[in-house]
Amino acid sequence: MTYLFIADLHLSPEHPRLVRGFLDLLNQYKNRNTQLYILGDWFNAWIGDDYTAPWLEAVIDALKQFHQAGNQVYFQVGNRDFALGQKFLDQFNAILLPDVYTLKIGNKTFQLEHGDALCTDDISYQRFKKIIRNPVILRILKSTPLSFRQKLANGFRKKSRESQQHKTYEIMDVNAEAVNQALNNIDILIHGHTHRPEIHTVNGKLRIVLGDWRERTSEAMILEVDENGEWQLIHWNIK
Repeated sequence: MTYLFIADLHLSPEHPRLVRGFLDLLNQYKNRNTQLYILGDWFNAWIGDDYTAPWLEAVIDALKQFHQAGNQVYFQVGNRDFALGQKFLDQFNAILLPDVYTLKIGNKTFQLEHGDALCTDDISYQRFKKIIRNPVILRILKSTPLSFRQKLANGFRKKSRESQQHKTYEIMDVNAEAVNQALNNIDILIHGHTHRPEIHTVNGKLRIVLGDWRERTSEAMILEVDENGEWQLIHWNIK
């Protein structure tokens, strides 16, 4: 059994190389009895489970083959694809996980999350997240036309880029106290979101930050864990 953890792929039709990199990853791990955990921001934007496109159909077909080969996919939403639901995942028998999920591998307890909830110093983002993730708001958004949702997603991305230019490194990174609380009663915390891959030791416990998929440098940092709980952070080459 291989446990594979990835995050922040930001797949989109504008970046076909990243899409090919994900398809290569599925092919690489297809015959390894893999449990694949995608910890948010799988897609650069998700406007609804009713969205279809040729590039996405290729991804779905590959995921179907991946599952048929005996593997399993798990997904946690991120700040870019929080509208992705079980309806989309049902196409390839994947499972939608809660925002925080605990997993026992060997004698180690892992906690999985996207990572944005740990960035508590970014008050404006946390306020926006509370509004946009409200179930009522989400239900209303999903009922609007796809074209409207696409324009809305583009606007959100533009606003996010502009706001980040005025925020410090510290504000957009995790809060130390939030990390300490997350590490209670677990051995290893795994998350993405910050795009700052690193292994941190906190009071004898580990915080492993997954890397974003970078088209310019053709690399990503992914985490592989064996059935005994032994792990390795791997440079994944995007061909």
